[in-house]
Amino acid sequence: MATDTLKGTTGASGASGIRRLLLDNGALTALIVLVVAMSALSGDFLTTDNLLNVGVQAAVTAILAFGVTFVIVSAGIDLSVGSVAALSATVLAWSATQHGVPVVLAVVLAIATGIAAGLVNGFLIAYGKLPPFIATLAMLSVARGLSLVISQGSPIAFPDSVSHLGDTLGGWLPVPVLVMIVMGLIAAFVLGRTYIGRSMYAIGGNEEAARLSGLRVSKQKLAIYALSGVFAAAAGIVLASRLSSAQPQAADGYELDAIAAVVIGGASLAGGTGKASGTLIGALILAVLRNGLNLLSVSAFWQQVVIGVVIALAVLLDTVRRKAGATPVSGASGGGRGKQATTYALAAVVTVAIVGATSFLHNDSSTAGKPKVGLSLSTLNNPFFVQIRSGAQAEAKKLGLDLTVTDAQNDASQQANQLQNFTSSGYGAIIVNPVDSDAASNSVKAADKAKIPVIAVDRGVNKAAVDTLVASDNIAGGELAAKTIAEKLGGTGKIVILQGQAGTSAARERAEGFAKGLKAYPGIQVLAQQPADFDRTKGLDVMSNLLQAHPDVQGVIAANDEMALGAIKALGSKAGKSVSVVGFDGTPDGLTAVKQGTLYASVAQQPSQLGKIAVDNALRAAQGKKVESTVKVPVKVVTKENVAGFTG
Repeated sequence: MATDTLKGTTGASGASGIRRLLLDNGALTALIVLVVAMSALSGDFLTTDNLLNVGVQAAVTAILAFGVTFVIVSAGIDLSVGSVAALSATVLAWSATQHGVPVVLAVVLAIATGIAAGLVNGFLIAYGKLPPFIATLAMLSVARGLSLVISQGSPIAFPDSVSHLGDTLGGWLPVPVLVMIVMGLIAAFVLGRTYIGRSMYAIGGNEEAARLSGLRVSKQKLAIYALSGVFAAAAGIVLASRLSSAQPQAADGYELDAIAAVVIGGASLAGGTGKASGTLIGALILAVLRNGLNLLSVSAFWQQVVIGVVIALAVLLDTVRRKAGATPVSGASGGGRGKQATTYALAAVVTVAIVGATSFLHNDSSTAGKPKVGLSLSTLNNPFFVQIRSGAQAEAKKLGLDLTVTDAQNDASQQANQLQNFTSSGYGAIIVNPVDSDAASNSVKAADKAKIPVIAVDRGVNKAAVDTLVASDNIAGGELAAKTIAEKLGGTGKIVILQGQAGTSAARERAEGFAKGLKAYPGIQVLAQQPADFDRTKGLDVMSNLLQAHPDVQGVIAANDEMALGAIKALGSKAGKSVSVVGFDGTPDGLTAVKQGTLYASVAQQPSQLGKIAVDNALRAAQGKKVESTVKVPVKVVTKENVAGFTG
């Protein structure tokens, strides 16, 4: 098998040999240290369910990373794998469920989509002479856009026959883990036993020398990027199977995790070194980190800092290793492979021994204490959800609850991981603010199976039972926003609509409400509808662009206050005078703008109350008390006249 295992100097002393062993197996050493540390710090880490969770959570990243390994070994880069994964899954779901294509053929189409994307990347790089960074960055945008076009921005239900890839065998062994192992073995075989694998190392080591030796470099690059596309398609299918739906925004940013896993695993971005086993270890390190930090209730913001530090240390270790005089080799002999297997076996024995010892730290710990409740929010990069967290934390402190808050960063897969962690750790209750109502269903079903009550807040969960839904009605709120702007304009006028992030349930529901509300006012003309992704900066940019085409606009409806505030900045002196702006959420900054008169109104959902009521119901459900199936928190239109009395 091709490997980047490093040759130690002959006749080295015992201390030098240990040092060399640690340098040569830095990723494995780091994984052992992490597992031991997490076992010591959290009694919930070292359980069968949680360790299987780690495997499931590593699966998609690992499969993507195996494909990226081929590219990095050949001194390239592939930034498109996350988007290609989403596109492949979308093609499968769209063809099978909406066009009646047989599932087997739909799967073939999905794989073919990945191959096609990879071939385009390879052609642009090998024959178009584009830098890999630019070519794959372009494909990142193209593939994501096509995914949104095909799905119309909405998740598509996944075929049941394929969704079994997200299930378990025998009720305990996750299928994603098995797929990850199979794909890893294929990657190892390609790298170590095939002509194209040897070509990857040759191209990465010295492309010009490879060309002069007779290697058809351009054709090999086509094959290398096509392989990366195949692995991306497989990862997309596994991810969509876990979520029971193809999400057009799925795997956003996963290309960075995949590259990080390859680098942490010992590959060099300069090319010529890398191996499948190292990539797997890198993916496991990222999964263990995220899982353990969740269990330890570390802030989602600090988690990003920690992961960034780990990536930097991995690259630093590679630099130290090279400066120490190590020389990477490829095409190791059978003895070398035997030595590598011995190293892994020894590492496993040491890990089991140390972890077994540390487990005694938790054996005598009392299980009595504060009730534990987990809260998974779709994002904390939005004041509305920050207010939900604040209301929940204040109520948890008042009731004496141990509340763990996680940030899914608008990633349905990451939220599924967080909910799995809560379930395997035996939390008394779980509160979920779904990134997507369909994608959360499997995780909620798992919690229901474990007899853990689930409270949904702000958004419901489809195809799964929750104990209570605490929410405002986004559709009704959208209708109210439309009515407010129409009445302000006297029933006639020209408006634009700033939509939320494509593919999210909140964006869909609010847009539906806007459309319903405006039907009652035929005199209102919608000049344009454009997404600004719930972001203030994008709201500013999109509104600035729309003003160039529609300088006569008289009103703006924004799907949240952040976009409304961006629009106000773009409108300048027109805001609140010749142009009326209506926002959504009732955030502190939005209410300040209402007081100042630049924002005419905000449809306020009282997010602090949502968080408070969700925690109250979570405690009641955990104690076995009866809870209402639905608790509606009324929305209010807040204007300058009533803003002084609104508390949120």
